[in-house]
This record gives sequence, structure tokens and C-alpha cells, in this order.
Amino acid sequence: MDSRVLSRAIRDVLTHHGGLAVDLQAVPDSGDLYALGLASHATVNVVLALEDRLGIDIPDELLVKSTFAPIESIRDALCDL
Repeated sequence: MDSRVLSRAIRDVLTHHGGLAVDLQAVPDSGDLYALGLASHATVNVVLALEDRLGIDIPDELLVKSTFAPIESIRDALCDL
């Protein structure tokens, strides 16, 4: 999947399931989502929504905090699937 398309899909999922009180369009791909308020419980919702939207299963070894801290890490992890 094209990385730009994937980044947009990630931002859309984060907007609807991340519980963040910030405009994600203003957050750089390298921005720390946890510092912006992403909670552990919301991360689970984001994982489930990404799997559903993209029709993928995210492997257990990727289900670590560092994978979901910045958007670029999420994108890079999912590009490799």
C-alpha cells in the first residue's frame, strides 16, 4: 500500500478511535501520540480499527507501545505486512 494512502488511513482511524483532543492534520508523522494524550485503552481501539479498515492482522510482536507512538512507526510497521 502506498505510504501516503496508509498515513491518511492511520490519521483517520486515530481521529475516530484515538480519543485525542488535537487536530491530527497539524501533528507531524514523527509526533509522539502518547505525549498528545493517546491512552493505552485507545491504542487497543486503534489497533482493532486499523485491522478492520485495512483487512489485516497486526502480529503480536508489533503490539508494543513504540510501534504506536508516532504515526511514522505505525505506517512503517504496517507497510511491512
